Amino acid sequence: MDQRKLGKPTDQRMAMLKNEVSDLLWYGKIEITFDRAKEVSRLAEKLLTLAINTYQDTVEVTKEKVNLKNEKVSVKFVNDGPKKLAARRRLMAELYDIQEKKGEKESKSKYAARTKDINHPLIEKIFNEYAPKYKERNDKQTQGGGYTRILRLGQRRGDAAEMAIIELL
Repeated sequence: MDQRKLGKPTDQRMAMLKNEVSDLLWYGKIEITFDRAKEVSRLAEKLLTLAINTYQDTVEVTKEKVNLKNEKVSVKFVNDGPKKLAARRRLMAELYDIQEKKGEKESKSKYAARTKDINHPLIEKIFNEYAPKYKERNDKQTQGGGYTRILRLGQRRGDAAEMAIIELL
């Protein structure tokens, strides 16, 4: 399938699409031109399919640690398996890293406590929220894909570009 040029050189077009796919996955809904929406939908569906197919690949690891009393204690960790790790790295390469925002009335200490273990919030959101939700949906429908919806809005004032809202289902 051919890719739309969108009136931009390749590097600018890919950066723009990377930004818009990241925004779509973070906010769940964005308003852009119709042609951009079709390209964003295409990329977002591929990334979501990758996450859905690999999110359950985990490995439990036991490590020996020395506590404050110099006693050896075995601690269990749950790490990503090889497929999930590869998918995580690909998502990190294909998306911009959007950071969690501090709440309006949230203190710095509460914000720090809430976000201390999360290095890449967008990637975590994809694996922890979207992948299980869409995997369950795919199992019920016995088909994959169809994670986004494009709604036409009409023409934009000024340049009469066809506008659309793209949202995750």
